[in-house]
Amino acid sequence: MSELLEIDNLETILHTGDAPVHAVDGLSLTISKGETFALLGESGCGKSMTALSIMRLLPDVGEILAGSIKINGQDLLQLPETNMRTIRGKHISMIFQEPMLSLNPVLTIAEQINEVLTRHFNLTSEACQKRIVELLDQVGIPDASRRMHDYSFQFSGGMKQRAMIAMALAGEPQLLIADEPTTALDVTIQAQVLELMRQIQQRNHMAILLITHDLGVVSEMAQRIAVMYAGEIVELATRENFFANPAHPYSKQLFASLPEKQKRDQPLAVISGNVPSLTQTFVGCRFADRCDHAMERCHQLPPQWETMVTGHQVRCHLYSNSETQRASHQSTQLRLGLEENTQAEVISSSTNTTLLKVDNLKVHFPIRRGLFKRVVGQVKAVDGLSLTIHSGKTLALVGESGCGKTTVGKSILQLISPTEGSVRFKNQELIGLEREALRQMRSEFQFVFQDPYSSLNPRMRIIEILSEGMDALNVTATHEPDHKKNPTAFPREKAIDALLQQVGLPLETKWRYPHEFSGGQRQRIAIARALAVNPKLLICDEPTSALDISVQAQILNLLNSLQNNLGLAFLFITHNIAVVEYLADDIAVMYLGRIVERGQIDEVTSNPKHPYTQALLSAVPHINQKEEKNVIRLKGDMPSPAKPPSGCHFHPRCPHVMSACKESYPQPSTFSSTHTTHCFLYTQEHHSSDHEH
Repeated sequence: MSELLEIDNLETILHTGDAPVHAVDGLSLTISKGETFALLGESGCGKSMTALSIMRLLPDVGEILAGSIKINGQDLLQLPETNMRTIRGKHISMIFQEPMLSLNPVLTIAEQINEVLTRHFNLTSEACQKRIVELLDQVGIPDASRRMHDYSFQFSGGMKQRAMIAMALAGEPQLLIADEPTTALDVTIQAQVLELMRQIQQRNHMAILLITHDLGVVSEMAQRIAVMYAGEIVELATRENFFANPAHPYSKQLFASLPEKQKRDQPLAVISGNVPSLTQTFVGCRFADRCDHAMERCHQLPPQWETMVTGHQVRCHLYSNSETQRASHQSTQLRLGLEENTQAEVISSSTNTTLLKVDNLKVHFPIRRGLFKRVVGQVKAVDGLSLTIHSGKTLALVGESGCGKTTVGKSILQLISPTEGSVRFKNQELIGLEREALRQMRSEFQFVFQDPYSSLNPRMRIIEILSEGMDALNVTATHEPDHKKNPTAFPREKAIDALLQQVGLPLETKWRYPHEFSGGQRQRIAIARALAVNPKLLICDEPTSALDISVQAQILNLLNSLQNNLGLAFLFITHNIAVVEYLADDIAVMYLGRIVERGQIDEVTSNPKHPYTQALLSAVPHINQKEEKNVIRLKGDMPSPAKPPSGCHFHPRCPHVMSACKESYPQPSTFSSTHTTHCFLYTQEHHSSDHEH
């Protein structure tokens, strides 16, 4: 294969604050025509800055100091900006991480794609319109000729991402840079987007630079992989070599941090510390301070490239000596860097006491139109949902975006008023409860929001954020001050210190503001705030969706530790099936406001019954995929909750649809005392024979 992209010794800095940030520091790589090359690493390692350097779209504070970036032998860094405009879109295109921020909200999708076509091709207006419809059809936008005239806010998350791919492909580029193209997408939409990228790659012989921290996506897509850490590449390998034998300690730690079903009863490995500041001048190995195998020379000398086998190189001192040292290193077990105190007395969570029972919950939002804002319809966000959570147990609520998962969480806590139904907490009905009585119960159940940065007050210090809930709900501090040791200590401050220790944060952080923390640390603060009022139930809404693998492992360990030590129950709202298999005891699969299947975690994941559950699980990417997996492709997108289909809500997309599915909603079919589904594929006769066997 001939080389399409050649980057040699690239150095990119950002002029921010007192010292420049060396975001990309001496990076070299090559990508061949038609190849998928994955750039893997934690946030802050310089992956996105590498992509922006290639496109020459750096922020105002960014500057490329040295190196070369060649496409088809032509150095992009030597070209004037006017020439770069013909390169962008035509030779290199980019799918940005956040489509909502990258699409122009005042232009229709057609107008935005048209800009690319008129820039790079000499097409008539009619030919442009035809090509736009072709592109949108290609990326799976339904009813493309009509939807092309919509604005980006009228598209769902998955459709926005597909519209961005259509725009990136409009110029028929030789290289597509995809920066976290599936991070915020459901597994079903993610499978569609990845399959689409593969099809277009094969058809156009296009190269892809895939930037991600998802090892499952890398395993399915990439031919070659580069692991990036603190501005430089530390390992370079083919997919087969990398997944069979990751060499660098950082790569090994990433694998050990992955949540899996097999690791359910043990803590995940955690990489201690954080990515180092890129303003400093590095002397030795950049990973040395976080490495379990660091030697004296790791802190003094930068490691050189060592070849493991052909096509597999690593930048590490462990491989620079003898074969015996290499063998002993490979047999060394990774230390489990569990940060939580596991010495605390474990409270048994094997109790079967029902903590929360939800029956036939409905949350309908009125649609108002006209001058007098008359109600003309209802958005049925939650439409007759029932679930049960036992003390000390975790129930995972999974489903695509827009199915009503977050609305369920908020309506259980009465943050949104349910339309009808029953929510009983410790056998106390919450719906219709007087405001003062509800307020007194609020300390029993708390919410951990998806985005901790948005849910923490940026003007309050951490001590004030944690005190606020305690003051509002009159929670007394459990730690009395010891005036002899510290005459200035107050009971409240002692309690806050204990909370910070519980979530693995240093005590001095209480005087800092939210913007001074990393994403994982902010999520810990959000969990500490929820714990401040001594709850029995935590509703966690996608608490790990925006986190790196290693930070996600820390948060999952923390939640596990809290459940074991405090006997907490969790309603865990997510679309990450790997996290569900690791953390949850029970699972409920939700589709368009209703639960279609529920059961114990092994029952549902090992033997899914509902066609939607089967499609959802088939789309999950696995890193140890031995044989070609059969992904069940669903037709179209989830219908609008304002106009749910008649009968079974899933029937317009179901591969097994029957006439009965369109007429009435199926009654529950029972497979065991805990495993049920709503589907006409299973009859009562089938169940009785099922039980006999």
